[in-house]
Amino acid sequence: MRKYYICLMKNLPGILCVLSLVLFALVAAVLLPAQKTYSVLGDSYSSFSGYVTPASNPCYYSESPIYPNDVCDVRKTWWWMWAEENGYVLQKNNSYSGATICNTGYSELDFSDRSFVTRMKNIGNPDVLFIFGGTNDARAGAPLGEYKYSGWTKADLYQFRPAFACMLDYLKREHPKMRIVNICNCGLSGDYNASMAAICKHYGVECLLLENIDKQHEHPSIVGMRQIVDQINAFMN
Repeated sequence: MRKYYICLMKNLPGILCVLSLVLFALVAAVLLPAQKTYSVLGDSYSSFSGYVTPASNPCYYSESPIYPNDVCDVRKTWWWMWAEENGYVLQKNNSYSGATICNTGYSELDFSDRSFVTRMKNIGNPDVLFIFGGTNDARAGAPLGEYKYSGWTKADLYQFRPAFACMLDYLKREHPKMRIVNICNCGLSGDYNASMAAICKHYGVECLLLENIDKQHEHPSIVGMRQIVDQINAFMN
């Protein structure tokens, strides 16, 4: 017993140090707010090679671009700059270059393997979700369809309005505490942006229509990325 007491006294400073660290960690966990997270569900505008999930998703942007665009540093993408300026940590960036929101793609091909309405289930569970799509639906001339807010069929998901509504309905039900911000590209032909705005209003989802974004090869340049961040900050704040 005496040997045990002597041993304990010799190691007391170390034991107290460990206990202090444990206590500090517990207090910090209770008092300090957890860092907020965000995810992106997007297309080529939000892609960057090596930073998307799943990693197999095709990306427009990379460190060695094959297209004439000056964004070759991930730190110049809109989603990286926004997070850095607002103190958020990326949870998932599920962006797929060329993806449509509905299941109809270019030349009326079946894009159900890459559509937003398919990938909406792989966004993690962030505090904030940015949805940035519709560009490829407009360029591909995907059928708009009718406004429909329940009872979607498989055929409905090959039309823009029903697919977008189905996606928002799912996200609102599965992530009731998540803040959803839908971003509409500027300069789209047809009624795609107006349709997104109307459906967002129905579900109480925030909807930002971008204005006058600088582009190279039909994609945001470094200047354009900065303009996107500035417009998001002004909209969200």
